[in-house]
Amino acid sequence: MKWVAAPVVLSTALLLAGCTPEQQRGFLPEGSEGATNHTDGITGLWVTSWIVLLAVGVITWGLIIWATIAYRRRKGQTGLPVQMRYNMPIETFFTVVPVILVLGFFAFTAQEQSKIEQRYEAPENVVEVIGKRWAWDFNYVNDDVYFQGVQVQTDDEGEATDDTMPVLYLPVDKTTELRLETRDVIHSFWVVEYLYKKDMIPGQTNYMSFTPTKTGTFMGKCAELCGEYHSMMLFQMKVVEQDEYDAYIESLRDAGNTGQVTKEFNPNQEHIAGDNDSAKAQND
Repeated sequence: MKWVAAPVVLSTALLLAGCTPEQQRGFLPEGSEGATNHTDGITGLWVTSWIVLLAVGVITWGLIIWATIAYRRRKGQTGLPVQMRYNMPIETFFTVVPVILVLGFFAFTAQEQSKIEQRYEAPENVVEVIGKRWAWDFNYVNDDVYFQGVQVQTDDEGEATDDTMPVLYLPVDKTTELRLETRDVIHSFWVVEYLYKKDMIPGQTNYMSFTPTKTGTFMGKCAELCGEYHSMMLFQMKVVEQDEYDAYIESLRDAGNTGQVTKEFNPNQEHIAGDNDSAKAQND
């Protein structure tokens, strides 16, 4: 087996060495490298998975082609070939290997997911993100200020205009917890380069815990079909140095955006109140 394994490993290394940076990260979005403390682990899991599955595919295709050629009907042959009911070694192999692959994928996926889902005991920065049709509100909990966004507007060509884009500011290298809420229907918070998204469920708080490790502007959007203008439910995430973040927080305070955005405009609360009133009237 070592004489077989060595050429395979060498060939794989040479093949990967010739890949472009996009191919080496499995065609994941540009800018995701090192964007948070989680993205490199997600990239490694993804790339390793498709390499293993590609190897399985190559072996499977090779066996199919070999069987097609080796057992094809020769000139002058008639009738059916010799029939075999089963081949225990091959059937055992075809059973054991997939089970090992499935267990392996499950184990590594669960391990990576547990890292991503682990909440910080005392995050340095907490932001409450509220999704609404079709924009975003951001409560900067630690600083008791807020930002209220409006639906992104488009230009004559249908492209989103940057000056109407809601912007979420985060300080770099600070442990961060996002508390995800929705004011109406199901939304999904997705920062594309962060390689992770999470649903926002009515009546439920979900959490994302991470540390932004690279400054820059990252694209965000709603990843759950939520109505007519779902495609325009966009935002930007700007990860900046601490002094720039402090200056932005101070600008919100100067603009009078002190306190926190509440859920008083939640249409679901009106429906719930109406249903309760109807039930009470029926009981009376």
